[in-house]
Amino acid sequence: MNTTQPKKIVLLVDDDPDYLLQEKIYLEKAGFEVVTAVNQHEAEALLSQCEPNLAVVDLMMETPDAGFTLCYHLRKRYPQLPVIMVTAVNQETGMEFATATADERSWIKADAMLAKPIRFEQLQREIDRLLP
Repeated sequence: MNTTQPKKIVLLVDDDPDYLLQEKIYLEKAGFEVVTAVNQHEAEALLSQCEPNLAVVDLMMETPDAGFTLCYHLRKRYPQLPVIMVTAVNQETGMEFATATADERSWIKADAMLAKPIRFEQLQREIDRLLP
C-alpha cells in the first residue's frame, strides 16, 4: 500500500526567467510540484488545469500592477489559497507595500510580501507558515 501524500502544488508566477527557474528548482527540491507562468494571463489560464495549494506571485510583470490583479483573481476563485507576493518594487520605485495588517491583506490579496532579492530560506519560512 502506498501511503505517500500527493505533492502540494505551487503556482510560481514571474516574468524573470532566471528567477523563475531558480525558485522552481528550489521548490521542487523541497518536495513541491511546481507550475510556472511568466505573466498574469498565462497564470490565469493554468488555473483551468490545476488547483494550486499555494501561489508565489511577482508584482510587476506585463503591467506594473499585474501581480495585484492576479492576486485578486486567485482569491476570487480560491478564497483560502495562500498567496505570497514577491517584488522589487521597493527597490525600483521606493514605494512600500506590506501585509502586516488585515486591512493591508484585504486590498493586496496576499498573505505575505517579500522584497526581492529573496533567499530561498525566506520563501521557505513563509511557505511553512502558510501551508498546514
